[in-house]
Amino acid sequence: MTAVASSPVESRQPASSAAAPGVNPWIVALVVSMATFMEVLDTSIANVSLPHIAGGLAATVDEATWVLTSYLVANAVVLPASGWLSTVFGRKRFYMTCVALFAVSSFLCGIATSLPMLIVFRVLQGMGGGGLAPSEQSILADTFTPRQRGMAFALYGIAVVVAPAVGPTLGGWITDNYTWRWIFFINVPVGILSLALTHMVVRDPPELQAARKRRLAGGLKIDYIGFGLFALGLGCLQVVLDKGQEEDWFSSAFITLFAIAAAFGLIVGALWELNVEQPVVDLPMLKDRTFAISNLVMFAIGVILFGSTVVLPLFMQQMLGYTAQLAGLAITPGGFVVMALMPLVGYLVGHVQAKYLVMFGLLTTALALWHMTGLDLDVSFSTMVWMRIFQAAGLAFLFVPTNTAAFANLPPEKSNNASALLNLSRNLGGSVGISVAQTLLARRTQFHQSRLASHVTAFSPFASRALAGTTRVLTGRSGAGSTHQAQGMLMGIVERQASMLSYIDVFLVLALASAVMIPVVMLMKSNKPGQGGRGMH
Repeated sequence: MTAVASSPVESRQPASSAAAPGVNPWIVALVVSMATFMEVLDTSIANVSLPHIAGGLAATVDEATWVLTSYLVANAVVLPASGWLSTVFGRKRFYMTCVALFAVSSFLCGIATSLPMLIVFRVLQGMGGGGLAPSEQSILADTFTPRQRGMAFALYGIAVVVAPAVGPTLGGWITDNYTWRWIFFINVPVGILSLALTHMVVRDPPELQAARKRRLAGGLKIDYIGFGLFALGLGCLQVVLDKGQEEDWFSSAFITLFAIAAAFGLIVGALWELNVEQPVVDLPMLKDRTFAISNLVMFAIGVILFGSTVVLPLFMQQMLGYTAQLAGLAITPGGFVVMALMPLVGYLVGHVQAKYLVMFGLLTTALALWHMTGLDLDVSFSTMVWMRIFQAAGLAFLFVPTNTAAFANLPPEKSNNASALLNLSRNLGGSVGISVAQTLLARRTQFHQSRLASHVTAFSPFASRALAGTTRVLTGRSGAGSTHQAQGMLMGIVERQASMLSYIDVFLVLALASAVMIPVVMLMKSNKPGQGGRGMH
């Protein structure tokens, strides 16, 4: 587990490394990536198990969706404050507390006997999970030199990008072969192993220890108002995004009330944090242009990654008739492509401007999603696999360079706060991506169905011929008049085509979201590849 002090890897560690003395930094990267995969996986693994959870706890499927929402709300509330909490309590201590809370609450979720009980435990699980990713990312930023950092973020990025794609497939397999409770129980041994390894290989760097002493020197000052406002704003926003389409958005008093509360919390909270001495959320960091653009790109990555990951399995199952397992098999090769490309991207980050790699990734992703607008109902399995691979190739070039660019101009003591904001941007982007995709599918299906149905009338020669031909075929088979049945079949064709067109609209919107970010990335500051900016190690 340890490396000799004279090894090349050890000698290139920054003086403020988060690796314990004598520990190879790549061991640290593996340990923290393990918890990352576990946490990100849990944001999507429960989706396909909702009907089983509802049945097992005597609830409706609509009621069971709060199992997902409660986790996301708790996650969103803790994320922005995780940087402050790491600084005040010590990053290693805070990180291990989050891992322990996540593992214990996972076990409690698995033994829950009612839906309210499960929702409470999911809130605890979301609180623990909310502190994991920011702490892990800042640990990596401090453990590796700027030139090595790209490879380290590549390993971390594999967990972040692959887990959402694997989650639904793994959740379905576990539920079908065992029980839904095991989607929570599997986190327990991973959490225990992560705690043991973290205790042995991770430490708080001297800079962070000094920053903590300075923060506590005049007594602990807690920004209760700032935390409360952001908790209110982000929590309510998450509910709006997760429940908006289900409640028909602003026609619902429930959604309208939560949207107003979200706007109030975020706007007033931002104004408060910009004027308080020790803010919980370090918004002044966004004054650095590269860091601000990196957060915007990370938001777009969340929209694209989670939006497409939700839409593609739905398309394959609803439109092509695939089983959940077959849809998972079509998506999985894309995950392997990301795993294969991440080390290459990590190497390139040390030799090429990060913003150029991000622009290439956005362009590739935009072209891949635009290519998906050519899908039809006769598409083959292999074509779906290759389309996902094309998209995954672009995503591989986004995560690592964006993280590297974000940390390039920040001093070491800011790594905790930077990680918190970056992960908040990605999570919010993911929630927006899922919400936009679901809303577009529902609304555009209605739009296209109305447009197509307007052409299927008694005055349409094509519709009349199709109806007459179908009626003759059905009459020949059944020996009786089948006009009504033929009309139903024709309407079914219209509905399927309308749904197909709505999926194409979603792919087009995601492609445009990728494309419009390219000129924005050009505004990032230039840094010599492999070197940090001011204040770096």
